[in-house]
Amino acid sequence: MAKKGNRIQVILECTEHKDSGMPGTSRYITKKNKKNTPDRIELKKYNPILKRMTVHKEIK
Repeated sequence: MAKKGNRIQVILECTEHKDSGMPGTSRYITKKNKKNTPDRIELKKYNPILKRMTVHKEIK
């Protein structure tokens, strides 16, 4: 019987890209430990469309 882990895969989406009006989206896939970080995470990642670092938030 396989043990279910605490690490889950989450999708991060750029928060500034929607407001810019440019087509497309900037998304990253990462993993987090749901036991240590039950809240949604925010990370600064590179947005290739805006060509700068922006805040990416976890989406469901």
